Amino acid sequence: MDNAFTVSIAGAPIRVLPLCPATAEMYTDYLTDAPPLFTVAVTPEKLARERAAAAAMAEKYPRLFGPLDGPELDGLSVYHQIAEGLIEHDALVFHGSAVALDGAGYVFTAPSGTGKSTHTRLWRRQFGPRAVMVNDDRPVLKFEANRVLVCGSPWMGKAKLGENISVPLKAVCVLTRGAKNAIRPLTPAEAYPLLLRQSYQAGTEAYQTRLLALLDRLVHTVELYRLTCNMDPEAAQVALRGMGGE
Repeated sequence: MDNAFTVSIAGAPIRVLPLCPATAEMYTDYLTDAPPLFTVAVTPEKLARERAAAAAMAEKYPRLFGPLDGPELDGLSVYHQIAEGLIEHDALVFHGSAVALDGAGYVFTAPSGTGKSTHTRLWRRQFGPRAVMVNDDRPVLKFEANRVLVCGSPWMGKAKLGENISVPLKAVCVLTRGAKNAIRPLTPAEAYPLLLRQSYQAGTEAYQTRLLALLDRLVHTVELYRLTCNMDPEAAQVALRGMGGE
């Protein structure tokens, strides 16, 4: 197939068979020659399902979603299939803004519009070259025997901020807006439902079973926090100190 290419995301080589040649453009930094662990293929039937789902979202949220054309639907189909395939290899697509500081990863998560990207921008301003964006929208969490890695992905959001890197994940921080900056630890029980809402969801029972198991590993492996913050530069310092940094 002329449009085919292979990518490596969170260490998993994936063969991609799109219908639209332009789909490959966003995956340029993730191309690999490694033998694939699994294959995703766009078909007319899958495009029809994407079109119906997009139309339903546009009808429900007309201010947020507009009509999608063929290339956009092709890209969505590839994204959804990869996200669903990665779960079988202990990797989870997660909604958040991920930054690395001195080689340790921090993921800030919250519903869209809360200020995740603004907060990680403060980290880059406050800590300079020590802070590197891993992914500003949908990083991938890769589960290994005794640790979790936060990995870059091609799905970086509107600002296209991120790199094809993987770093050990030190903490996940749930972000809320507030007048004053304050941070506190979360228990696994507190964090679990919050993180579930920010995880990629698929409708199959097998996917949900693996998702819940990975989240249980996550909340018992990394540090968990809730940060109430404003947009002052001090917020980055408060967050880092509260999570055991300098």
